[in-house]
Amino acid sequence: MSLGNRLYNLRKNKNISQEEAAEKLGVTRQTISKWETDQSLPDFDKILPLCVLYEITTEELLTGRKKEESTNKIETGVMEEEKAKKKKTALVVSSSVFLYFIAVIWIIVVEPLDFINDNLMIGIFLLICAIATVLLVFHFMSIAKEEDKEKKRKEKEREKYDGLIALVFTCIYLLISFLTMAWHITWILWIVYAIVIEIVHILLGMKECEDERE
Repeated sequence: MSLGNRLYNLRKNKNISQEEAAEKLGVTRQTISKWETDQSLPDFDKILPLCVLYEITTEELLTGRKKEESTNKIETGVMEEEKAKKKKTALVVSSSVFLYFIAVIWIIVVEPLDFINDNLMIGIFLLICAIATVLLVFHFMSIAKEEDKEKKRKEKEREKYDGLIALVFTCIYLLISFLTMAWHITWILWIVYAIVIEIVHILLGMKECEDERE
């Protein structure tokens, strides 16, 4: 559905005429008509008044989706991604276990046969075991890399807050010190800085725990 169609439907649902909408938005009726027929787009400064008039969010106006729908789609996407990861892990583990069984069965079946060279028999056994092991190692290493990326992202977020707080305290420290010339006292601000940093880290840690539970 185009933006014009959404604007038309929203106005009709509110039982407002084009003249009334134009008066409330400070435009002409012809402008409302052009918006609703996709002949022109609302100016940027009219987006918020339109949302207020029709009692909707900017996301619902521009995309046609309600906030709850977008949130549900994101949550559904995350759940589907987690399911896909678990399914892939189960497939890799079960395939590797199956290969280990095949390797053992190979030894049991071939060992009594005299025409099979022992070195060949053991070589094939080790090859099958190696394939199973590589599958497991590669899969779980890729998972570890994804977790490392998430960890680095969280560390960067903390560094961003640390840098901002350090900048603020440095400005405050220099400002107060130069104004009062009490350099022998203002160093106490760095103790406060250390305390604030720890509090921010604790709050970020609590937020991360809540996000993981959700």
